Formats: sequence, C-alpha cells, structure tokens
Amino acid sequence: MPDKNATTSSEPPSALNATAGQNGQALSPPWYYSLVIKLLKPLYRIALWRRHNKATKTGLPVADYKSEIDARYGRRYPLPPRLATATEVSERTSAFYNTLIWCHAVSLGETNTIAPMLKQMLKQGARLWITNTTQTGFARTEALFAEAIAAGQVVHTFVPVDDKAVIQKFVDNAKPDLAMFVETELWANILAVLKQSNIPSVLVNARLSQKSYDNYAKHAAVSKGMVHNLTMIIAQDADSAKRFRYLGTDVVKIRRANSLKWSTGSMQPKPLDQLRSEFAANTQALQRPIWVAGSTHDGEETAVLNAHKQLLTQPHMENALLILVPRHPERFDAVAELIEQTGLNYRRRSEQQLIDADTQVYLADTMGELGDCYELSDVALVGGSLVNIGGHNPIEAASLAKPIIMGPYTQSCHELVSELSAAGALVVVDAAEGHAQKRSNKQSATKGSDGGQTPAPQSTLLQAVLQWLAYPEQAQRAGQLGAQLVAKKSDAMQKQLAMIESLLIKKQISLSAKPDPKQEPLDLDYFKVRTRSDGRDVDSGEL
Repeated sequence: MPDKNATTSSEPPSALNATAGQNGQALSPPWYYSLVIKLLKPLYRIALWRRHNKATKTGLPVADYKSEIDARYGRRYPLPPRLATATEVSERTSAFYNTLIWCHAVSLGETNTIAPMLKQMLKQGARLWITNTTQTGFARTEALFAEAIAAGQVVHTFVPVDDKAVIQKFVDNAKPDLAMFVETELWANILAVLKQSNIPSVLVNARLSQKSYDNYAKHAAVSKGMVHNLTMIIAQDADSAKRFRYLGTDVVKIRRANSLKWSTGSMQPKPLDQLRSEFAANTQALQRPIWVAGSTHDGEETAVLNAHKQLLTQPHMENALLILVPRHPERFDAVAELIEQTGLNYRRRSEQQLIDADTQVYLADTMGELGDCYELSDVALVGGSLVNIGGHNPIEAASLAKPIIMGPYTQSCHELVSELSAAGALVVVDAAEGHAQKRSNKQSATKGSDGGQTPAPQSTLLQAVLQWLAYPEQAQRAGQLGAQLVAKKSDAMQKQLAMIESLLIKKQISLSAKPDPKQEPLDLDYFKVRTRSDGRDVDSGEL
C-alpha cells in the first residue's frame, strides 16, 4: 500500500486525481442546461432566503444564512479537512487513509443512510467534506459528526449550485480524491467538472424509480452526459440497475449490492433506563402500551390521531400512549394544533415537557430522537407511507426489534418492505382516508412507482396497532424476526465500501507502479539498419 503521508490538504490537486483511470473525455451538459442554471441562480437565492426565514420560526437550530450563501455560490470555503491523529486511526494501511472524500447527501434520510459508512471511513483515516441540500439534512450531519467536525477531520457545508464556475472553485478548494453521491442526486455540471478534473465519482446506494427514469429519459442529452461522467454506480436493487443501463450507462460501471439502509441499524441505542429518565417524569408513566408514529407527513397525523382515539376506547387500552414524531420541523406547530383539536392530553418535547401518567399523546417535536422514540415503544408506524410520499426507512425500527406498520405507499423502499413483510416483521395497512390507492379487489399487491411489488394492505391502522399491543408476545416475536433479518443483511455497508475502496486502490497502484521497460511500446524509428565494417547488417539497438 503506498504511503500517502506526504499528501497534505494545502497542496494543489494531487497526481492521484490526474491518474484516476477514468476512460474517455468528459461530456459537458448542453448549452441550454447551463443557461437555465444561470437564470435560476438569483431565483434560487430568493427561495433560500424565504426558506431560512421560515426555518428560523421553528425555534430549532438553523444554519447561518451568510455561510450558507458563501458555500452555495462559491464565495468562500473553509480549509480542507485535516488528517486524524495517530491515536484516532485504527487502520493506517487502509486505502482510505489520508484520502479526501467528498460526500453529498441531500436531506435527512440520505444523511442517516450514509452515516455508518462515513464513520467507518473516518475510522480508517479518511478526511471528509460533507455537503447537504436541506436544513434538516444539514442539522443531522452537524449532530452525527459533531466531534469529527470539531477535530477538523470533517468539513461540512451546503452543496454548491450546479454552475460550472462555482463547482470548479469548490473542487479547486476541497481537492477531493473521490466524490460520492447518495441514492439519486445527480447534477450535470458537477459530474462534468469532476470528470474533467480526473476525480472519480460514485453514486452509492443508487436508486432509480420508474418515475425518475421517465423524467431522465425525457432529457436524454443531459442524462447521457451524467451517466457517462460517473465512474461507478452501486445500485441497491436489480430494477434500478436495469434502468441506469437503459439510460446509457456502460455496463462495466454498474455494481449491485443490498441497500445501505440495512446497515443503518448498526448505531447503538441509548440504554433503556437512560431513555426513560430523559422522556418520562417517572418510570410508571411508561409502564403501559406504547406505539410511535415516526416521520409522519401532512395527512398522516390526522389518521394516526383518529386511530389513537379509537384505540383508547378498546378494553385494556384506556391508558395507551402515542408518541408522534413529524418528519419536518416546520410542521411541528401545525401538528400541535391538530392534537389540540382532538381534545387529547398531550405534551411537547420541544418545551422540555416530560411524559406523565395522564399523557395520551407525546409530540416529539425535536430533531435526531426518532431512534430513541422507537426504542421506547412497543409498536412502530413508519410514516410517509399512509400518504403518497413513498415510505421512509423501516430498518431503524426493525433493528431495535420493533414490529412495524406501514401504509401502501412504499415505492421508495419496496424491497425492504417486501422482505420484512415476508419475514413476518411488518404489516401493511390501508392508506389514510382520502389517500387510498385505486386497485382491483383481486390485486394481492400494489405496484410502486419504481415497478416494485408492495404487499397489499392487510388491515386498518387501528386493527394492526390493536393486534400487536393486545398480544405483546406476538409483537415481540415479530420484532425479533425483523432484527434477525437486519443482522443477516447488515453487511451491505461493507460490500459497498469495498467497491468504493477498489477505485482508490486502482488509483494508488497506478501511482506507485514503476513502468516496466518490457511493457513499453517499441519505437520502430529507433531500429534502423546500418552496415558494420565486416559487411553484416545489424540494427542500431544491438550493443
């Protein structure tokens, strides 16, 4: 393994990038794409200002607006991340050691998905530059990598706009050895600049739904350039791999591995006793049936609250507790008003209120505590699935051995849902009222927007919650089956990590290998016939 200690963040773009082994020239996007980007830049800044003002009203931590604009428009960037000290690095021989990785994760979900892999890279000595698009993704990254950011091993900014000049300035400042993009985030100018700079780019945990494929196919000139400029695509399912191929991706660039979401349950939860003391006024307040509705969207909270009101009328469920966790912080106050209208007794976590014996609904209106809420519960509803959002990641709940409920809209994670359902760890219920799918009575499954089969609803939300809360042994068995499945597939991160590492190893080999004279092409012009003094013909290469 070559020694990379001589490479520092203050040096110009390394020779490592110049010998990345990427074949072919970069394909720039069509002129009209760049024109549209330039026209949209001032409008986008207005949108950012409005979004920032809206976010500040939530009372939650919000990124500094000036710093955000500096990063997005290439005005100013921090220094690249530093190499960790020797005591912080477990594997100096790793291909990631002292390598600068740029990772872009759009929002909260993508950040949670990629976090375990990034932490593994840090352990192997990588330096990370992480970018996000949304405020929620930015806040999550700040929380997950607080220590590494403070130590300088991670630099964290918002992603630059997809303008060639801005991207080039970012790349010249960051000097990444490799760029990673999570799931479906592709930008034409970013990929073109990376290709032109001989920086390999990888789309990790790649997912391409039928709807997204159709949209990309409508803009073939842009799409062809993007997949050409990518170095590797690691598809999380066979359907996505096929669609990337149909877009024109060279088959040698496509890899297949299980979704990284199977590895998101690798983070250890807090001890249960500690969680109980943090959330409840006393231990008795949590000694009752508890279910959580996590990552909910508009339309789902109403369905959940209606189900809970009916649940409280059932025998032995009079003191059941609902923990409600909305997905987006800007909706926290609106959800509190919904609860107020139901007449149910509730508490808000954002106001440092604890659960007591009279609490019927606990509004967990904070960020980064969904896993804690899952751990406190007996049953978990994973949101974004009762309405047509596509469903959020059920693996975190499954890894904590919680039986899972989801609605029929799971096109964003249909393979996970299908496998958990087949294992007996997850049940699919009807959509929220007014959001039902149109399907024939004979259908046993619904087809998601990405073409995957989603199990058909088996019951109503109330029936599913009541079934598992009323029969805790059955619920515990279902949760254990889910946890076992997650453990079986938890090597997804290691497999994708190995594929990324292979790119770095190829680059390092190309740098360290000395040219073999025997392998060099012959210069035929050098071998010219001449006549010796004895009259024999010899070539000028003879000694």
